[in-house]
Amino acid sequence: MVTKLENFDFTNEITKKELLFVLKKEAECISMADIMAAHAFLVDEGKYVHGSYRDEYLKAYVKAFILRLKEIKDNDNNFQCTVDADELKKALKLLNEQKETLESCFSEIYGIASIYTTFILDEPIHVVGTPFPGGFEVKYENGTYLCPVKEKQKDNPGAVCGFCIAKQDNSV
Repeated sequence: MVTKLENFDFTNEITKKELLFVLKKEAECISMADIMAAHAFLVDEGKYVHGSYRDEYLKAYVKAFILRLKEIKDNDNNFQCTVDADELKKALKLLNEQKETLESCFSEIYGIASIYTTFILDEPIHVVGTPFPGGFEVKYENGTYLCPVKEKQKDNPGAVCGFCIAKQDNSV
């Protein structure tokens, strides 16, 4: 059985069960020191966020990334459906390219949580309610996740918007 994301055979079907197994293995390798360093990184990055929503930003990012690790480890669902192997491969390529721009303590958590949220949960990477400048936030309406910055960020090599399932919120 594959135990690393990059070792998948992308020419064959990949089940959510197989992907979850690998994500669990990778999440188990994240130490408490890594989690603390990642939290410190997020707090430090938060100094660049407008003060009026800095606390909400930090809560959303901790929930979307750091707290997802426990959720991943505890997820015992026996998924039988498959993931889009081509999309997964593209997502992993993008995350690998981003490793150089992120703190290593956060990079692994960011990648694991992003893949889990997108390909296992079929949810947007930023949790519903994540605030963005201008008072906008990620929403869930009529069975669709909406993001206020999707179109502006989808081609940004430093963002995961390119493989996030959220759609652009056209009311923005």
